Amino acid sequence: MGILNKILTAFRGGANEVGQSIVDANATRIFEQEIRDAEKHLTKAKRDLTDVMAKEMAAAREVDRLKRTIGEHEGYATQALEKGNEALALEVAEKIAQLEQELAEQQSANEAFSNNAAKLKELVKKTERQLADYQRQLSMVKTTESVQKATASITDSFASSNSKLLNAKESLERIKARQQQFDDRMKAAETLESENSDKSLAAKLAEAGIGEQKSDANAVLERLKARKG
Repeated sequence: MGILNKILTAFRGGANEVGQSIVDANATRIFEQEIRDAEKHLTKAKRDLTDVMAKEMAAAREVDRLKRTIGEHEGYATQALEKGNEALALEVAEKIAQLEQELAEQQSANEAFSNNAAKLKELVKKTERQLADYQRQLSMVKTTESVQKATASITDSFASSNSKLLNAKESLERIKARQQQFDDRMKAAETLESENSDKSLAAKLAEAGIGEQKSDANAVLERLKARKG
């Protein structure tokens, strides 16, 4: 039995861990659902508050009606006394006593409705403020969660493609090297062609003072001076 109890305890512990992991994985969704549930309860509370306020107004109207009725009957009793009809005055007084009892009951009910309505109004306002704050917090939580997911996605993508990026860099370097080699070969061919052309030879002869030389103004002037002398 001892071993079985330990196995059951371990199973309950594992189930609790699984349950906690599920709650953690769905914490935002759970929080959002709890807000929706609270909003439903708040809507029902507002309907209940409306009923209480309606009963309060009805009780207040009944209080006013009873006060007017009592005032009227007090007038009737006074008139009966003035006419010496004490029996009728007593009967009216009994009616007044009954109305005053009803008035006391209605005033007590009206006061209870008023106090409850005031408490419910304050509770509704407090709940609305709390829900509004939770809605803001939910929006921030969702935004933070989205940013974290995007960051994790970028990080994972970079880590998985890091070797690919290195390979791409090596390929780019090889392309550049091949293009540079092509440019170098073109320049070498141009140089070789220039060195092997007649133009190159003429340039070398002119530099050595051999062959036909171009005359310039100074050379012509010197030649003329020599003839004159």
